[in-house]
Amino acid sequence: MAKVIASCNQKGGVGKTTTAINLASYLSLSGKKVLLIDIDPQGNATSGIGIDKHSIKTSVYDLVIDERDPTPIIINTQVENLFLIPSNLNLTGAEVELVGIMGREYRLKKAISSILTHYDFVLIDCPPSLGLLTINALSAADSVLIPIQCEYYALEGLSQLVNTINLVKENLNPTLTIEGVLLTMADYRTNLTNEVINEARNFFKEKVYGAVIPRNIRLTEAPGFGKPIIIYDKNSIGAQKYQEFTDELLGVKKVKSALNANINNELQKIEGD
Repeated sequence: MAKVIASCNQKGGVGKTTTAINLASYLSLSGKKVLLIDIDPQGNATSGIGIDKHSIKTSVYDLVIDERDPTPIIINTQVENLFLIPSNLNLTGAEVELVGIMGREYRLKKAISSILTHYDFVLIDCPPSLGLLTINALSAADSVLIPIQCEYYALEGLSQLVNTINLVKENLNPTLTIEGVLLTMADYRTNLTNEVINEARNFFKEKVYGAVIPRNIRLTEAPGFGKPIIIYDKNSIGAQKYQEFTDELLGVKKVKSALNANINNELQKIEGD
């Protein structure tokens, strides 16, 4: 049965989608079968993994609103073992449409229940809000991954997010946990970055990952080319840090040579194509 993780933070611009794409890619290239679900109406995870969201005919909208079979909606990506349920502009009105639907909080959970045995991980990229689409993701998830940018006001609103997670746990999904907190966009030239890191670790304790994602131009460029960082520039500091983070999430403290060999083999296939 797949482990379902929702990448969630109601603040925009925190690296939530970048984290979902790159975590999914590293997990896939380490031999895990991964499904990425883009439930954000902006569709950034869809375009960021190299799929033209304007050409999508069926999407997560059909899954959640029309209760379509997920299998025909799932598409292959350029990354071996990584599959996508895409988003497009149809999802924009879904929040309003969900209001009048019975069992509206469980539509996503119900929709993907039949395919969870086909994957090792399911990653859900949530919208930057705490509306019904995010509630659907939290109701379907086993755990929540919270990216936090190392900037001013970074922790503002986190108490609201934690409160929402607790409310979902109490009323909709009693097994929901916080998977961890990932610090992103770190700029060690400023004192502010270290202050935010210390505050986050004081607040979330051992839930904060040791890996910290730096500000990196290659990470910023990669979505514009529709590529995860491991394909766009596998030698960049951003790529190295996302690999460290993935290893940490998997419980691997040190990258094994076999894992590196597998990733390199898969990259050679992709680059050969």
